[in-house]
Amino acid sequence: MNFRFNDRIRLTPEMLKLIARIDELKGLWRGSAQLNPHVLKQLKASVIITSTGASTRIEGSQMSDAEVERLIRGLNAKSPKGRDAEEVAGYADLLGRIFDNHKTFKLTEGQILQFHNILLQFSTKDRAHKGRYKSADNIVVARGDHGEEIVLFRPTPPYLVKKEMDDVLAWTHTSLKNRDLHPLLIIANFIFEFLAIHPFHDGNGRLSRALTNLLLLQTGYEYIPYVSLEEIIEGRKDAYYFSLRGAQRHHKTEREDISTWIVFLLEALVTQAEEARMLIERDDPERMLSERQLAVFALFTQEVEFTPREIVVKTEIPLPTVKQVLARLLALKLVKRIGLGRATRYRKS
Repeated sequence: MNFRFNDRIRLTPEMLKLIARIDELKGLWRGSAQLNPHVLKQLKASVIITSTGASTRIEGSQMSDAEVERLIRGLNAKSPKGRDAEEVAGYADLLGRIFDNHKTFKLTEGQILQFHNILLQFSTKDRAHKGRYKSADNIVVARGDHGEEIVLFRPTPPYLVKKEMDDVLAWTHTSLKNRDLHPLLIIANFIFEFLAIHPFHDGNGRLSRALTNLLLLQTGYEYIPYVSLEEIIEGRKDAYYFSLRGAQRHHKTEREDISTWIVFLLEALVTQAEEARMLIERDDPERMLSERQLAVFALFTQEVEFTPREIVVKTEIPLPTVKQVLARLLALKLVKRIGLGRATRYRKS
C-alpha cells in the first residue's frame, strides 16, 4: 500500500519549481515577519470569515462574507437556522480551533472523527452520522443536460473505509517522520486519498480543507491563518474539481497518477505564499486587498459615504461581490458601517 501512495506521485520540474518558491516565501515569513500582534489578530479573524464563506460556498452555500460575519458575530446570542447557516457556524468553529490549537492536535482517526463532529455540530440533518464514518455509498454524481445522473466518481464503499483511512494515516505519519518526501507532497497525497475515500456521508470537502490548514501549520507554514487558502480555491473552483477528477480517473489502477491535483494545490499555495509576502513588504492596512477590493476602497474619502448599490453603479462590480468586499474592508477596519437595513451606508474609518 505504501508503494502505491509513493508511486502515484510523478515528480516533474514544474512541481519542484513550485515547491521551491513556496519554501522560499515560507523562509521569508519566518525571517522577516514583524507584524503587529493586533494586526495579526485582526487578520486571523478576517480569514476565519473569508475562509468559512469560501469553503461552504464551494459546496453550494449561498451566504456572502458579510452574512457569514453577521452570523459568527451573533452565535453567542442565538443558534444558526437553515442549512447554509449551520454549515457556516460549524466550519468557523472548527477552523478557529485549528488556527489556535494546531500544535496540540494529532492526525489520528479519533481526531478526524472529532473534527467531523465539530464541523456538523449545528446541522439538524446530520445528527445521526456526525463524527462517524459513512454507512452507505456516497457516489459522486452530476446532472446531465436532460436531467440524467452522470457518475463522476465512486468513492470507497463503507465496509472498506476504516481500513483505507488507517492505511493512509499510517503512510502519512511514516512519511512525515522519515522525511521520505517533501511535506507538501505528503499533504497533497493525504488530502487526495481522503477525498477519494470520501469517508463521511457529508462534509468531506469542507473537512479536507480544514485538514489542509492543520497539516500546513504543523509542517511550519506559519502564515496560514493570515491568508485564506479557501478563498484562493473558491476563485479557481472549476480548476479545483477538474484537477481532482483528472487524478481520480485512474484511482487504484496501475496507471494511478495524481499530478493534476498536486500541481493545482501547489499553484494555490504559491498564490497564498505570495500574499503572505505582501503582508511583510507592505506596512499598511491595504496590503490584503485584491484588485476589486482596492477598486471599492478607492471610492472612499473621509467625507464620502456609499450604499452597496451605489458602489455597484460606480464600479460595475456585482452586488454579491460588493457585499463580500465591504465585509473584508469592515474586518480590516478600513471602513465603518452606518445605519441598518436598507439605510445602511459605509464610509472610510
